[in-house]
Amino acid sequence: MSWNIKQKLRSLLQAETNLCPHGQARGGQLKICIVSPSRYQTGMSSLGFQTIYSLLASSAGIMCERAFLPDKEDLKEYHRSGLPLLSLESQRPLSDFDVLAFSTSFEPDYLNIPLILQLAQIPIWAKERTASNPLVVAGGAAFFINPEPAADFLDIICIGEGEELVPALVSALLTSYSDGRHGLYMALSAQPGFYIPSFHQPLYKDDRFTGFNNNPDIPEHIKRPSCELNQHPPSSSVILTPNTEFGDMFLVEVSRGCPRGCRFCTSGFIYGTFRQQECRRILDIAEKGLLHRPKIGLVGAAVSDHSDIGLACSSIIRKGGKVSVSSLRIDRIDTEMLEALVASGHKTISIAPEGGSQRLRDLIKKNLNEAQILDACDMLIARDILNLKLYVIIGLPTETEGDLDELVHLVTMIRERMVVRAKTNCRLGDITVSVNPFIPKPFTPFQWCGMEPLPSLERKVKSLENRFRRIPNVHLKVESLKGCYLQALLSRGDRRCAALLAEMVNSSPLKKAAKTCNMDLDELVYRTIPLDEPLPWGILESADVRMLRKEYERAFGGGVIK
Repeated sequence: MSWNIKQKLRSLLQAETNLCPHGQARGGQLKICIVSPSRYQTGMSSLGFQTIYSLLASSAGIMCERAFLPDKEDLKEYHRSGLPLLSLESQRPLSDFDVLAFSTSFEPDYLNIPLILQLAQIPIWAKERTASNPLVVAGGAAFFINPEPAADFLDIICIGEGEELVPALVSALLTSYSDGRHGLYMALSAQPGFYIPSFHQPLYKDDRFTGFNNNPDIPEHIKRPSCELNQHPPSSSVILTPNTEFGDMFLVEVSRGCPRGCRFCTSGFIYGTFRQQECRRILDIAEKGLLHRPKIGLVGAAVSDHSDIGLACSSIIRKGGKVSVSSLRIDRIDTEMLEALVASGHKTISIAPEGGSQRLRDLIKKNLNEAQILDACDMLIARDILNLKLYVIIGLPTETEGDLDELVHLVTMIRERMVVRAKTNCRLGDITVSVNPFIPKPFTPFQWCGMEPLPSLERKVKSLENRFRRIPNVHLKVESLKGCYLQALLSRGDRRCAALLAEMVNSSPLKKAAKTCNMDLDELVYRTIPLDEPLPWGILESADVRMLRKEYERAFGGGVIK
């Protein structure tokens, strides 16, 4: 019954502590619903989602509410009853809002955008909506990597960081234009960071993307505005709830981007220069957070690279709090930070060698050697942090069986160190080897590389399973290979993927949807792209393409994968 759905939404709302000054306001000239294309537990764990909510809710003239992908049981009820998708705060239909704003961090969530529009009883295709339908906007990290697979569902796409774009977007939305939405689109397209998909129509030849037929009155490429991080308060939790995976934490962003430039990872390229918040500002926010939660979660792609990370961690401990970080950079394990993690009760620490062999670590520009990895493990084990999680990528370009042999040897050497320590404290910890297949990402030097075919990856996983099964206290955890295939497709895909996603909304499996849409998915996922070929995401200026090409050539010698 619809009453059950509304009651569940009210229960979620009642469990929250809203720290946003205007977060409970009901007035506002413009009604905006910020939508997470994931379930409540995941969406509310995202600091990015919370930051955009805070920016919108604090904007004059805006009434902001939230909505999420329903849980599986609620999804069935929505389909059965025909009830339109409801917002969290007032339980009103999403179709009653002026604007729906999707905040999307990961490409697989693209699949849920047409589903949410369908549940909201709003036409999923932008071209089929009228002025009587809500304006559909989207932003988030996934969109300034590659917006094309979801572009045809959206009226406006924000390319960049919310602190810079939300004020400009709100100002434009509150302005009256004589020619309605077209005037809004023209005004936004003249500003950096706003992409109007209907103004850029993709062109194809022989089922290959060849470029865009652009509107001559607008810029050919979408520039991403820069954001001076220290001109804004550190992003932090504005809504606390026990119903998330970080329910016992208050989150604070300490840095943005990454200074490392690993060739497979977007973090070192799409965010521009590595920026960090001043320690003083982090601690001011953390002190307020400790009034509500006992633990401070420090967030960033490169937390260990913050110049004052040890001071920040130890200061939080001295204030009576605890500290948590997602993972540690192996060559940046600050002793002061490590002591703070121990004092916070951490029994498991995650580190990321990424490449299983030295050759692969050099290929991806990880700048780590075996001695550094083992020294880091020694530091952790010496402090009785005996449970280690190692993040490793398989299927990197040029990977061989010899590279996998080196991975097994590395894990074996780490375990030997744990065995020695176990003789002192009479307890042997566990090593979890978390294996993820290489997924080529736009705006990285490896964007031209194809993903290794699934049958080959499956053989490698089976081989690792057999080998690690023989080593006590070592556990292998493998990301879903089919899920990674979908992620690679959406990372590298063009606008034709929108039809595929629309088919999958109606429960069509990926292969069946591809057949219906007459699409060769393997071509998009596995193919090595020539360096001179136009790229679907090339319409964005999220990174310096000449620099990416040089890094690719340095990795493979002369620009070809050997």
